[in-house]
Amino acid sequence: MKRKLLLVAAEPREFRGILRRSNAPQGLQWPVWFARRAELNGATLLMVANGPGAKLAGDAVEFALYESRPDAVISVGFCGALDPALKPGDIVVATEVAAGDGAWKAVPPVVSGRRFHSGRVLTLDRVASLRDKQKLAGSASAVEMEAAAVAERAARLGVPFSSVRAVMDGAGQDFFLDFNKLRDPGGRFSRILILKAALAQPRRALPELVRLERQGRIAARALGEFIADCRF
Repeated sequence: MKRKLLLVAAEPREFRGILRRSNAPQGLQWPVWFARRAELNGATLLMVANGPGAKLAGDAVEFALYESRPDAVISVGFCGALDPALKPGDIVVATEVAAGDGAWKAVPPVVSGRRFHSGRVLTLDRVASLRDKQKLAGSASAVEMEAAAVAERAARLGVPFSSVRAVMDGAGQDFFLDFNKLRDPGGRFSRILILKAALAQPRRALPELVRLERQGRIAARALGEFIADCRF
């Protein structure tokens, strides 16, 4: 029987590289921000993105697990490096994901010949600033915002959990814009608020947005290439 894999990200753009390598993508009428079904490597992928943070990711996982009963749940998307050796586009496969209220083991995928880093991944409730990264240095390989919530829901229902992340920002990279203040009432990053903030100080903010868009494309491409070589 064909395996069914639930992939959970924060934003649709994190799926770009995976979708490019998938077959027969189609939209799903699920009550989340983004949901697609596709085929890859003989498995059915169910891809959901509902915004950043534990609550939005947890809501999406609970619905998807109830609706689809997948064989495995994989937290995917971008991350910030805590290890200074990591650069944008590097892949981090979690051995464990941790948040303030617990830690969960992650099942590594079977990978055919593609390089990656493995280690502990921390979940924060905010975008990690340079100060955050410096405080957390040495405690994990990378930091992101959803994996622990995804892992907790998967464990509660007894579904195997994995986490594969592509580095977007390096350990020494800070943000001029405070993205934690640029979210809509539902918790998602607001393009309108980000644009207004950038236009208020364009000389510093606009180059940062261009750089982050470039790093996001690098990370999405690397994530798609890696997932296409994995078996979960």
